[in-house]
Parts: sequence; structure tokens; C-alpha cells
Amino acid sequence: MTKYILRVVLLVILGLGSHAALAQDFVYEPKNPSFGGGNTFNYAWLLSSAQAQNTIDDPAAATATNPFQQDPLRQFEQNLNQQILGQLAQRLVGNQFGSSSNGQGGLQAGNYTVGSYQINVVPSNGGFSIQITDTSTGNQTTVTVPYF
Repeated sequence: MTKYILRVVLLVILGLGSHAALAQDFVYEPKNPSFGGGNTFNYAWLLSSAQAQNTIDDPAAATATNPFQQDPLRQFEQNLNQQILGQLAQRLVGNQFGSSSNGQGGLQAGNYTVGSYQINVVPSNGGFSIQITDTSTGNQTTVTVPYF
């Protein structure tokens, strides 16, 4: 009798359990946003995880200088050069629009040396041309400003 009741209870449990165990389709969803379809919010976490696991040192990083630990004298020189180039630009604008901002005369034709820059100002028939040469790299820029 107990075996019969045990069998009936087991059949009822199996019968009820078969309805709860339904199958579903598997859906692949990539985690990395670079692989298309991945969640873009995972990018920061994936990047920080990769950087934390990176144990290889960059050889170029050891030789690079930190811009925040720059020599004060070098910083002063760069600041001075920027101010002189700013004055030059101010005079160019003053020449172009017929006024000088500081009461001095406008920019005169000729060659100027500012730090590692060689500046050549040449008047032309429709305005003037400014050729700026970085003597440390050899890069050149030419600006032509026409008269209005």
C-alpha cells in the first residue's frame, strides 16, 4: 500500500514538474561594444579591466617628460615667445583695420626672430605676406593678409 501511494505521489510530482520545466532559446549578446551589438556602457569597465591586467611597461613612456614638471626657465621662455607672437598678431590686425591697439606704429616690413621662429614680413601689391619658419623643425607657414 505504501509503495502504491509513493508511486502515485511520484507520478503527480513528475506531472506537475514537467509543466514548469519549459525550454527557451539561447540568445547571444556580445559584451564588448567593438564587436557590434555590445552594450556601450561596458566600454569603460572593459578598458579599466584591460589596463589593470596590463603588466607590460611602455618603453616610450619612461623617456617622455611630464609636462607638469617642466623647467621654470623653459616655461618662462615659452610664455615670453607666446606674448611676443601675440603682440605681432595684434599689430597685424591693427595694420589691417587702420589702428594700433597700444599707440605704437603698425608692423614694419622686415625679418624678426622670436625664440625658434624666424618671421619674415613682406608687403605685396594687395596686402602683405608673412612667412613664419620654425628653425628647430624647418616647418614653414605663410599667411597672406589682403588690404580691404
